[in-house]
Amino acid sequence: MVELRQRIDFAKIFARDQVFKLKRAWQISKSGKNAMTKDPAYNAANPKHFIPMIEKERYGERTETFDQMIAATHKHFWDPNDKRFIDFDQPFDMENEYIVDPRIFCIELKIPSVAEKLTEKQKIKLNNESFRWVLSQILHGEQGALSLSASLCHILKDPGAQEYAANQTREEARHVTGFTNYIKARWGTPYPAGPTLGRILEQVVSSDVVYKKIVGMQMLIEGLAMGAFGMAHQDTNDPLLKTLLKYTMSDEAFHHKFGKIWADRTIPKLNQTERNKVEDWSHTVFHDLLYNLVNPWEKKLIYESVGLDHKFVTEAFMKEMDRDDIIKEEMMQSNNIFRVLCKTLLKANIITERTRKHYAEFVDMEELQAEDDEVAGIDIANEGLDILEKINKERKVA
Repeated sequence: MVELRQRIDFAKIFARDQVFKLKRAWQISKSGKNAMTKDPAYNAANPKHFIPMIEKERYGERTETFDQMIAATHKHFWDPNDKRFIDFDQPFDMENEYIVDPRIFCIELKIPSVAEKLTEKQKIKLNNESFRWVLSQILHGEQGALSLSASLCHILKDPGAQEYAANQTREEARHVTGFTNYIKARWGTPYPAGPTLGRILEQVVSSDVVYKKIVGMQMLIEGLAMGAFGMAHQDTNDPLLKTLLKYTMSDEAFHHKFGKIWADRTIPKLNQTERNKVEDWSHTVFHDLLYNLVNPWEKKLIYESVGLDHKFVTEAFMKEMDRDDIIKEEMMQSNNIFRVLCKTLLKANIITERTRKHYAEFVDMEELQAEDDEVAGIDIANEGLDILEKINKERKVA
């Protein structure tokens, strides 16, 4: 009887193993390529297929593409919960001081009929609440980057690319903690994600297509963040925020390189149909961000905090402000977030003559083309790297 039971158990296991072998053959036959994968470093498995990730040959197919970035990880390590790096108990007078320059971060105060309704303290509050909205969107963006990086770990077959994605996941997690701590220290809680940003984040994080993940997050969203960080670092009156941004930018500069490597190795190898698809999709995302990321109808809670009716503000905005002129004026600044996005796409050769005219409405493309390839805010990032390297050396000695 015991022998019969053992034979039955063995037969069941054997049957399950045969099913697994069939599943393995099927998944392997579908593995290695993702939409528009042109370089082995970005080969990817189907996110629903795990078996290709444990094939023995895969472990030996590591390229050296990301080794330098991985090796540099320890140089820009920082812990948002360690006061040796950053102390969120540093005070700031939120009632009487502008946390950032209102000319840069509070467009509502440029509307005469809105500004004249407010006292100086209300203007300070509106400006600071408006920046709370900006930082809240950055926090949601960092969460998107964390989730997307983790999703890349599931599909990138190159062990080096996977290790880099794992490193970035860790770094994005500390950004989420850092911005959560800062918002908690200054305001208590963040604002919800705006519909435009939320929709784009959901699209790129949930996509099974590698190019949408990399262009959407590593280039567009990360480029947007670097531009915002650079502007805020330049215009903030809060030393704590300067420190947080400096450390975050030291990480983000490496994340941007991951996308740049993809573009350099992929875009030149695309056929015209593929190139048009990437180019059109990128422009759609850029356009959505440009026109809808920060607009009055998404900021009802902010206006209510100073007693303004959001319908009045929206109508005043539409009546007294020329949106296109504002965009053109602001994109003349080298660290403007949308200028940075445009430069990122241009330098990656994702903007061609076919779509160049759409961007030229707002920025001088010849001037942009003549600029170097350095990511916006790299000087701030390098300053952060120097500081972190010194702190980390002292920690090791201790």
